[in-house]
Amino acid sequence: MPPTDAKPAEYKSSEQPAKARRQSEGAQAPLIPDTCNVGIALRIAGIVNAVALASSLVQAPSLAEWPGQLGRMLILLEPALVLSLAGLCLARKVVNGLSRPWQWITACGLPAGVVLVLGLLALPWVQPSLSSAQATWWLLVRVLLAAGSALALTEIFRLRARAYSPSFSEARLQALQARIRPHFLFNSLNAVLGLMRSDPRRAEATLENLADLFRVFMRDARDLVALDDEVITCKEYLAIEQLRLGDRLKVEWHLEEMPGDALLPSLLLQPLIENAVHHGIEPSSQTGVITISASRIGERVRVEILNPLLQEQPVRPGNQMALSNVRERLMLLYDMEAELKTGALGETYRIEIEFPYRKERRKRDVRRHFDLDR
Repeated sequence: MPPTDAKPAEYKSSEQPAKARRQSEGAQAPLIPDTCNVGIALRIAGIVNAVALASSLVQAPSLAEWPGQLGRMLILLEPALVLSLAGLCLARKVVNGLSRPWQWITACGLPAGVVLVLGLLALPWVQPSLSSAQATWWLLVRVLLAAGSALALTEIFRLRARAYSPSFSEARLQALQARIRPHFLFNSLNAVLGLMRSDPRRAEATLENLADLFRVFMRDARDLVALDDEVITCKEYLAIEQLRLGDRLKVEWHLEEMPGDALLPSLLLQPLIENAVHHGIEPSSQTGVITISASRIGERVRVEILNPLLQEQPVRPGNQMALSNVRERLMLLYDMEAELKTGALGETYRIEIEFPYRKERRKRDVRRHFDLDR
């Protein structure tokens, strides 16, 4: 007998499009720009105001009358711009995953509707002497300009997102190839083989960590995960490196003020910690300490990674692939709201990441044999 919660095939097929809201589930990238992002909103506002400034210069009969012309234009433009950005910020979440025509209609129709309503309210004060036909033409021109501007800006930011989209595939390939280096896998398996007789439980735990790491590395790089899940992934990675490096690797965690529910791109911290191990611990024969701290400062999350700065640099230095990849992913997801800082701090190399605090209620990917207090 089939389970009671089984659904007919017709029901599942009709339900699937509604679920495909994320790119990792098969949905296309959102068409409407993320106007909730301060950087994108400022860029749009800058472009619109620059066009308005140039337009007012062209339309003004003389330079002396230009300030008045600009003021009459901004009376309608600025409220319409603010309301349109706020409306698109909310509408983007609703229409994301719907068909392209609906997204285009929303992207162009919402600003046009805002301009229409504000124009009707402002017309008696801005242009009181216009006849009925002139007022209709005045409104029609501004509504069409709003729709056309929204169309152009949406296309600009869509092309911009496509230009950055290779970083998604690059991040995923890097997770599957560069992050799981063959020598790391072989060293881990050799270490497990050495423990099979002397310490079977530790060998079993190491294999479980390795399996969990591969499961995470196979995850879509576009997915957002909770910070506590990312920390657990890093701890599993460090546990395997600890088995290989022994007492040469010491790790200090400072997670007392960490917001565990903060969302961030999957595998954002692990490559940076791997860099700290390979460049700060592995080339040296001395014991080195990696310090990792995470905290929330207002509505922002800060993660800091410190590792020893070797006096003698390796013969073949790193290619900065991890840093550039993380920086590009932060730029793509958060734009101007996130930053990555690196540099020497005395005898220590420091990496600091800051990004907005965004949370989502979801089931944690907490592994059964790991906890955040370890």
